[in-house]
Amino acid sequence: MSYERLQMASSKAVGTKQVTKAVMKGTARAVYIARDAETHVTRPLMQLCLERGIEVIEVDSMQELGRACGIEVGSASAVIIEEPAYGSNEG
Repeated sequence: MSYERLQMASSKAVGTKQVTKAVMKGTARAVYIARDAETHVTRPLMQLCLERGIEVIEVDSMQELGRACGIEVGSASAVIIEEPAYGSNEG
């Protein structure tokens, strides 16, 4: 699995709580979920992404996902976040 898109993203978040917040706020563009993560953690997030029409990319391991995000530990999920358009009133 290629992590290039995630690695190149200028704005991303790591961890299921942060990913869920981004999905709920409507700023999530693509969610990465590790296949070896606990299903009781990832299943609600996958369901939420399905309901909201957010792209889900399954990856092999939490360790690899963490590494792709630049952290030393594994992560069950990560998200690429849409940044507000230049000149918008958000922020």
